[in-house]
This record gives sequence, structure tokens and C-alpha cells, in this order.
Amino acid sequence: MLHLEEVGKRFGGLPALDQVSFSVPRGQVTALIGPNGAGKSTLINCITGVLHPTTGSIRFLDRQLTGQAAYAIARLGIARTFQNLKLFPRLSVLDNVLTGLSCEAGHSLTMAMLRLPYLRHRERQLKLRALEVLDRFDLADKSRLPVGTLAYGDKKRVELARACVAEPELILLDEPVAGLNAEETASVGEQLKQLRSAGQTLLLVEHDMELVMGIADQVVVLDSGCCIARGTPAEVRNNPLVLEAYLGQMEATA
Repeated sequence: MLHLEEVGKRFGGLPALDQVSFSVPRGQVTALIGPNGAGKSTLINCITGVLHPTTGSIRFLDRQLTGQAAYAIARLGIARTFQNLKLFPRLSVLDNVLTGLSCEAGHSLTMAMLRLPYLRHRERQLKLRALEVLDRFDLADKSRLPVGTLAYGDKKRVELARACVAEPELILLDEPVAGLNAEETASVGEQLKQLRSAGQTLLLVEHDMELVMGIADQVVVLDSGCCIARGTPAEVRNNPLVLEAYLGQMEATA
């Protein structure tokens, strides 16, 4: 579904990514791991058009993503969450999730001003879809609350619900359980497993190795902007380069 070939990104001559190549198969969970500063979020930003790669190619369903604007990439069927929450704090939970359907609204300014019957019917349809997703993520009872009043764990789930509401082909998750406690992490993990069971394609950036090893079909490891390993969770877990660059550091810190 997604294919990266020798993707590189430089900032002022310094390489953040260096010839990164891997593929994300349809219907599977690909985990992207590595130490802080390895280039994981930079790579997600390059895929989604927030940043443009300096070199290399990114293809999605045989379409070239390199150089396209973020909104155009979203319309192709790619949704994402952010490492640092990107929500509208004064809007309600429901309205925040509805922003994930903006690509499907397709209304002109004139139609919005005239409030034609078709537009009202379409808005009701989109609102029902958003409410169904909120119910799936146990947020229906908070739909009318301003999202800024929610606990951090609930905000994380709002972002996940917004990414899922348009039923995208591919969802990119940038550290979805970062900052959550054990109970919240387990809850999000179950929701990700449900998405996986439903055949959703996921690219997951995460530091929680228990979550990664329990959900991923394949794992890609970045270190200093380079891809140093990829394979099944079992293969990566026993890779000496991975142990030295990432997992071993965590064990030493613990």
C-alpha cells in the first residue's frame, strides 16, 4: 500500500533521514521504532506532506506523494494523529471529530450560506458517522464537552477517533499512548487491536515495546535517520543492532 524508496530529508545540510526504504502492506500493522531523534516523526511528516523529502520517493496505492500538499494527501485516504496533540480546545469533542470528515463535505460557500436541504441532510449523515465513532471509542457521553476540558487520555482518544472517522485506507499513529497511564495504554491498545482485526492498515510510531510487540506484523527500526533493521517483532527483538541502538538502552536505563 505504501512504499518508501531511499527517502532522505536534510535540515540546513544536516541529515534527519538518510535513504530510508521500506513498504507497508495492506491490512497489516507496521511499527516504526527507534530512539529519540531517530527521525520517526520527520518520516511521518514527509509521508503526510507536512514536510517534503529532500531525496527519494514515497508512493501510496501507486500514486506519487512526494511534493503533494498535505490536504491532497489526506484526500487520497491517509489520516494521522500527532505526537503533540493537534486539537481545537474550544470546539466540542463532536466538532473536533467532524473535522476529520472535512474532505468529504464537498460544499461550496454558496451552498453553506443558502442552507439547502441537501446540505442539511449531508451534515446529519456526517454527524451520525462521527457519533458512531465516538461511541466506539467510549466518548459518546463527552461529545458536547469542549475538548480542552478533557483529561489527557481522553484527548488522545479524540485524536484517534478523528483519524478513524473518514475510514481512511491508511492511518499513521505518532506515539498514540505517550503520556498515558497503564490503564489508558491498555484501553488504546485494545482499540488498535480491533482496528487491526478489522483489516485496517496502520503505521505505528511508538516507544511502548510491549504494545509494539503485541500488535505489529512487522517492525522497522530507525537510528540516526537510517533504517538499521526490519522484520517480524521476534526478528527485530533479537537483532544485535537494535539491542545496541534502542532496546538495550532502555534496559540499561531501567
